Amino acid sequence: MQPVLTSYPARVFLVPCAVATLVVALGAKDFVKPLAQSAKTYPAHDNHTDDKVAIAADPYDSPDKAKIFSVNFHEHGFLPIFFVVTNDGDQPISIANIAVTLTTANRSKLTPIATEDIFRRLSNPHANTHPIPVPIPQKKVKGTISPKERDEIETSQFAAKAVEPQSTQSGFFFFDVEDVTAPLEGAHIYITGVNDAKGTELMYFELPLDKK
Repeated sequence: MQPVLTSYPARVFLVPCAVATLVVALGAKDFVKPLAQSAKTYPAHDNHTDDKVAIAADPYDSPDKAKIFSVNFHEHGFLPIFFVVTNDGDQPISIANIAVTLTTANRSKLTPIATEDIFRRLSNPHANTHPIPVPIPQKKVKGTISPKERDEIETSQFAAKAVEPQSTQSGFFFFDVEDVTAPLEGAHIYITGVNDAKGTELMYFELPLDKK
């Protein structure tokens, strides 16, 4: 039996294809969450010295910072904000009931959007992610979000329920700012639901987002 030989034109075609495949594979990097520093080191932070707890917020609103994501959240009307909670005390703190509110300069109050609502808008950019009080039949739209994008959104989010002594927890909250002009200008973030080891809630945290 004679060996099957690849013609010269075919070999020339296969080489660029292999190179292109390698480039795509190298470009499809997995999401890596930013390494959090102590919350006290970020411009927008609130440090409760008596409780030895600090919380910081770092908006990822610039194209340069947003490069860590494969999803263009700005294009879809979302604002990712990196949250950092540092416990410098000797007892753990609970953040299982943490409540985060972004208050804009015109007093609009925004809360982190649910994961499923993020998926819904990415799959259907025209979908309404705002709560609707009366159930309205909606046409189902075939999802276009990729497994990589889904994993990126899930792994990037703030999910900690507690912060151990002398440690820091971090992650992203996503806010729906599609209908908000300049959401960070003059904005503040208020955080409640942080409890000490005895279950006593600490005073609320206030983070001014116009600090750069």
